[in-house]
Amino acid sequence: METMENIKDRRSYRAFKSDPIPREVMQEVIEAAGNSPSYMSTQPWEVAVVTGNKKEELSSKLLELAKTQAPTKPDIPEPPPWPAEMDQRKHEHGARRLKTLGIEREDEEGREALRLMNFEFYGAPCVVFLYMDGSLGEWSIYDTGLFTQTLLLAAHARGIGSVIQASVPNYAAEIKEFLGLDPDKKMLVSIPMGYPEPNALINSYRSIKKKPEEFVTWYEQD
Repeated sequence: METMENIKDRRSYRAFKSDPIPREVMQEVIEAAGNSPSYMSTQPWEVAVVTGNKKEELSSKLLELAKTQAPTKPDIPEPPPWPAEMDQRKHEHGARRLKTLGIEREDEEGREALRLMNFEFYGAPCVVFLYMDGSLGEWSIYDTGLFTQTLLLAAHARGIGSVIQASVPNYAAEIKEFLGLDPDKKMLVSIPMGYPEPNALINSYRSIKKKPEEFVTWYEQD
C-alpha cells in the first residue's frame, strides 16, 4: 500500500476475525515500528505481545475486574478537564458512535456492554502492550507515541486492524503482575490487533477528523 494512502486509510477497528496473525508477520510489523525516531535515539519503548490462551486468561481476569468496578490506578494519570472545544468534540464522538450502534444515551445496559468489550480486546487474536522504564517522563511518552503510530501504520499496511486502548491499562498493576513484568515499569497503552471483521456494525463507524485549516497557521514571506 502506498504510504500516503496507508496513512489516510488507517482507522480504529473494534471487531476482528478469529484468524491468528502469523508470528513472522507480527515480527515484521514490530521491526518496522522499531525504526521510529526518539529523543537522542533513546528508544524507550518496550513491547509485550500476548496471544492464545495467555490472552484469554488475561482477558478473563480484566473482565472480572471491570465488571465488579474494581479500583483502578493507571500509571499515566487520566487527562485533566479538557478545554471546551476538545471536550465538545469528545462528547460528539461518543454520541456518534453510540448512534451508529443504535444505543441510546440512556441505555445504561447497552453502554456498559460496549465498555466491557474493551476488556475482551474486542475479540482480537492478539493484544500488544506498550510500556517503558518507570523513571522516564514526558519525552519518552512522546517517543513511545511515535512508535505506536508507526506500529499501527505498519500493521495496516499488512491488512491488520488495531485500536489503541486507554481504559484497559487502568489496571496497570494487575496486567504487569500477570505478565511477570517489573512493577516499576510504566504501562502506557494496550492495542488489540487482528484481521478486521468487515461486516461488523461497530467497524462501520469512523471518527471525524479536523481539517488542516482548523489547526494550521502559515507564516510565509510576502
